[in-house]
Amino acid sequence: MTESRPVRVRFAPSPTGDLHIGGVRTAQFNWLFARRHGGKFILRIEDTDQKRTQEQSYSSITEGLRWTGLDWDEGPDIGGPFGPYVQSQRLEHYRQWSDWLVRNGKAYRAYETSEELEVISAARRANGLPPGYDRRARNLTPEDWARFDAEGRPFVIRLKVPLEGETVFEDMVRGIIRVKNDTLQDAVLLKSDGYPTYHLAHMVDDHLMEISHVIRAEEWIASTPLHVILYQAFGWEPPRFAHAPVILHPDGGKISKRKHPEAAMSYFIKGGYLPEALTNFLCNVGWNYGKTDDKGEEIQVFSKEEASQSFELERMTNTGTKFDVKKLQWLNGEYIRLMSDETLAKRLREPLERSGLEVNADTLLKITPLVRERIKLLNEVVGMAGFFFKEEIAINSPTDLIQKGMNAPQTLEGLRRAAELLAGLSDFSHSAQEAALRPLAEAMGVKPGQLFGAIRVAISGEKVSPPLFESMEILGRDTVLGRISKAIQLLESAQTA
Repeated sequence: MTESRPVRVRFAPSPTGDLHIGGVRTAQFNWLFARRHGGKFILRIEDTDQKRTQEQSYSSITEGLRWTGLDWDEGPDIGGPFGPYVQSQRLEHYRQWSDWLVRNGKAYRAYETSEELEVISAARRANGLPPGYDRRARNLTPEDWARFDAEGRPFVIRLKVPLEGETVFEDMVRGIIRVKNDTLQDAVLLKSDGYPTYHLAHMVDDHLMEISHVIRAEEWIASTPLHVILYQAFGWEPPRFAHAPVILHPDGGKISKRKHPEAAMSYFIKGGYLPEALTNFLCNVGWNYGKTDDKGEEIQVFSKEEASQSFELERMTNTGTKFDVKKLQWLNGEYIRLMSDETLAKRLREPLERSGLEVNADTLLKITPLVRERIKLLNEVVGMAGFFFKEEIAINSPTDLIQKGMNAPQTLEGLRRAAELLAGLSDFSHSAQEAALRPLAEAMGVKPGQLFGAIRVAISGEKVSPPLFESMEILGRDTVLGRISKAIQLLESAQTA
């Protein structure tokens, strides 16, 4: 695809809560497109809905994007030639251009109160018409405006939508879309508090910031005819539009922060996901990488930089795509297994420390190869290997030590004899431990897994852990014998109770 003007795209979230995963996908598609065409990716904060704006949401947005590695070329924190990049700091632009529309007969003042608007909408419904505004203020004269102004009545500015004909625009994903003008409302452009609505603010900014392509969520398709009419009213060249398909929950319906915790970006940041895995996964939620390996199989693990080399809007799907968290977890595990020990150890440190553990860097580096194949999420390291960093471990019940097919006396005997063998080893390597303990299981007439399972719970407090003998080698002889001794005491106390 050859573009007629420099590619400039933007991600323009509203700071009304935690960053939505759909917003991250929109930001990523914009980023990919900009990088594909050597363009600019702009971050703009659309905070004109002051009632819903949340101060902490600003940091949620920027931190979430930085976590994914989606860097922007212009924005509130780094500036740029078209700043400021926060809409509440650009109010003079919206007032200027809304006044221009009124002066040129493209918009008008409307003085109805919210109560009057409810009555108007109810009357339309009663007459079998769609709810909404009946355009009565289109007939007001400047003299009427002066009289209402003198009375101190607040007003909004509404777009004067053509009453006949149709509005046509091209969506780069869906093709030509036609909408009859008589189905459109005279949308509010400027509210009575002086703040613009989305319809006015975003397109004034898109024009002034020279945005070439508007890549946004499918929910804005219905509003795009109003935006096209506004561009025509101003005589400005509109950007090209591309609407990304809705993200669906596997259970059906649009993924929502109100219903689904995985709809919020914080779910992934705190949940042990890797940003590389998430951005890889999001590429395939509404778009397809479309490349195969030497065996002709679809390549599923790729970086966002690799995706940007072939990203085109026309290859976006036009139907909703399910957000399969299980597939994301699989992909996350694949990225974990691709990491070097040193890199993975650094990533594992955070969830361990967040759980209150004091982490020894050397120990962490030793256990990293042991957990790599056993976890899909970074957070799983806490349950899998947290026992390495605890002075004391907790065994919930003596019965946890007793493996299936064994009884308490057998378990007690096995732990006592295992401790004696381990204490006498001149070499405490994992291979030496195994060579000593396997014959013990045979001598006792139990399966190795039964004996080893009891020892595993004794030294870790867990029924599932990294390989037993490698774990004991890392823990060291003194720690291992101390923990087995306490397990023996726990069983002895249970028998005498």
